Amino acid sequence: MDKRTIAVFVGSLRKDSYNRQLARALERLAEDRLRFDYVDIGRLPFYNQDLDGDYPPGGVALKRQVRGADAVLFVTPEYNRSVPGVLKNAIDLASRPYGDSAFAGLPAAVIGASPGAIGTALAQQHLRNILSYLDMAVMPQPEAYIQFEDGLVDADGRVTRQDTREFLEDFVDRFVNWISLQRG
Repeated sequence: MDKRTIAVFVGSLRKDSYNRQLARALERLAEDRLRFDYVDIGRLPFYNQDLDGDYPPGGVALKRQVRGADAVLFVTPEYNRSVPGVLKNAIDLASRPYGDSAFAGLPAAVIGASPGAIGTALAQQHLRNILSYLDMAVMPQPEAYIQFEDGLVDADGRVTRQDTREFLEDFVDRFVNWISLQRG
C-alpha cells in the first residue's frame, strides 16, 4: 500500500518548538505508513474577506497543498487558553471563501504539547470545534495532551520515554486506521 500524505500544521513558529519536535517524533513513528507534508503557516498572508474574489497566491497554494493530502494533522500549542493566531489564520485561509473549503470531508487528528500539566487541552477543544464546523472528520480518541520536558524527543526525532513513545505509537496507529475508515 502506498503511503498516505498528511498535511501537517504545526501551530508554533518557534524553530525549536515543542510541537515541532512532537510532529517530527510522530513522523518518525509513522514513517513506514505516512508521508508528512509540513505546511508553512508563518509566511501566509492574513485572511481578508475583501480578497475573496481575487484570492492571494499564498492562500491558493495552501489550498492546493491541503487538497493534495489524504488527511490533516494539527499539532498545536496553547496560547492564552486557545489556538495560536497564526494557526487560526492558516485555517481561515484554507477554508474561505465560504463554500470553497479545502478541509471539507478530510480526516484529521489533533495533538499538542506544552510544559504545563494540562498540556494543550483547551486549545485542542477550541480547535476541534473549528474543525467540526469545517466538516472535517476529527479522530475522537485518543485525546493527546503531551506534557513536554526537555529531552523528551532527541535530535533524531526519537521519543526517549518509553511510556510516551508507546502512547504516541498508539496515537499513530489509530490515526492510520481512522484515515482508512474515512477514505477507504
